[in-house]
Amino acid sequence: MKSLRMGALAVLTVSAVALSMTGASAHDPNTAEGQAAARTFLADHLPADRHAVSGQAAGVPCVNGKADIYPCKNVDLLSVLPLSSMGGGNGNDIWGWTDPSSGKEYAIVGRTNGTAFVDVSTPTAPKFLGNLPSNGGSSSWRDMKVYKDHAFIVADFITGHGMQVFDLTRLRTVTTPQTFTADVLYKEFGPAHNIAINEETGYAYAIGSNTCSGGPHMVDIRTPKSPKNAGCVAQDGYTHDNQCVVYRGPDATYRGREICFNSNEDTLTIVDVTDKTKPVQISRKAYSGAQYSHQGWLTEDQRYFLLDDELDESRGTDKRTKTYIWDLASLANPVHTGVYNSPATAIDHNQYIKGKYSYQANYQAGLRILDVSNVASAQLTEAGFFDIYPAANEAKFNGAWSNYPYFASGIVLVNGIEQGLVVVRPNLGAVEPPPAGGKFENTTDVQIPDRGAAVTSSVTVSGVPGKAPAALKVNVDIKHPYRGDLVIDLVAPDGTSFRLKGSGNDSGDNVLTTYEVNAGAEDAAGSWQLKVQDVASSDVGYIDAWSLQF
Repeated sequence: MKSLRMGALAVLTVSAVALSMTGASAHDPNTAEGQAAARTFLADHLPADRHAVSGQAAGVPCVNGKADIYPCKNVDLLSVLPLSSMGGGNGNDIWGWTDPSSGKEYAIVGRTNGTAFVDVSTPTAPKFLGNLPSNGGSSSWRDMKVYKDHAFIVADFITGHGMQVFDLTRLRTVTTPQTFTADVLYKEFGPAHNIAINEETGYAYAIGSNTCSGGPHMVDIRTPKSPKNAGCVAQDGYTHDNQCVVYRGPDATYRGREICFNSNEDTLTIVDVTDKTKPVQISRKAYSGAQYSHQGWLTEDQRYFLLDDELDESRGTDKRTKTYIWDLASLANPVHTGVYNSPATAIDHNQYIKGKYSYQANYQAGLRILDVSNVASAQLTEAGFFDIYPAANEAKFNGAWSNYPYFASGIVLVNGIEQGLVVVRPNLGAVEPPPAGGKFENTTDVQIPDRGAAVTSSVTVSGVPGKAPAALKVNVDIKHPYRGDLVIDLVAPDGTSFRLKGSGNDSGDNVLTTYEVNAGAEDAAGSWQLKVQDVASSDVGYIDAWSLQF
């Protein structure tokens, strides 16, 4: 999963530019907007980082918020293999392979100048096995997936790159680093921005290629070394990323059919590709806040879809990473139910869901792990993180490009643009002390209807014994163009209500302040609610974030 597709990169200078484009043109290499976006992406690039961590038998545990030089929470560091140790260039996408005969785990590491293969079966001492050079030049956008012990690799902007097919079982006998050649080269497209594979059906989907109007170019890879063109999905034009599955979700109409969930620049577009010669577009839905629909993933029950938008942070005033939550009870009518706002300020990129967690690679904010247990209520919470770019958290293109969380061992691979291969182990069952300073926060947006019923946002307080303080601080961030319309209350776990703000003739915008409440008679632990009602007409807003400071 990659960002900012471009074409004639060779003629682009590496300089920052102001972006004033529509989302649907932002990555098109044949437009001035797409070329401007590419320049912006490259302007953020820094030299490769040579920091290495290897050979420590137990790795480096996350203690007091740090592992080696990296900020962390509930994620331990196992190793760092810099790009200089596996063929150079800058990093991009990453995937993994488990050898079915030995159980050994391998990283397939995308780089600007090729693909590195790394034995991570001893994750504290990764071993570089060799490089498959790029076919025809260098590219910042390379992607790979695995099917039947073969890697399928594409690259953008390289006219004749095609799809490289590499037999991963060749790695079994490697003892010293090699320069590999592809087993097969599929040539029915040239550049492609991305590739997805449905391992259950044996079809690959090359995305953002110079064919199919940029939509999915379908390839039959059931015999990996004999890939065959299977058709196009071109109805909605350019697709940036997708996930294709045999559908087993709640919509009975489509169960058992092969369905693709496409992040299509400005929409979520759902397509039935069961018949590859006659794909059928089921729905195409836009959403509030859309700037560039980049990538997303289904929850394991296929009821919900988490979507990341790559340009909403850099273009918006609120730079916090956002995850858009979709309810797919009806594939013909997907519903955008809410937005999770991360406490970190960074651009989101690629996410994958395993069990009850979404593993997100969010550029400068690194690997962020979200608990999706309450997704039905449009509630996500951060369970852990590992920040591979400790220098800053800004809406810029540095740091974590992608991650791979699917190894049976529980390790997670992260590929950094400057950092290279970072191997970590989440420790999500850890019992944590209360947040530093006793701060409990909810950053999930809640819409406030115009002259409607009151809405609530909850914060669960745990690990704080006894009563709440007599001067409990309530930090409130509400976006609204006429704050005099709002009535705001704090509701304690036992239902006691504390008036924070009444309505009035205040024509100012937003409520961004801290209230103090004498809550000394209330138990600290439990579910506290911020209750907000708009009692006048003409204006709407939303609860952006709020917190309690004990």
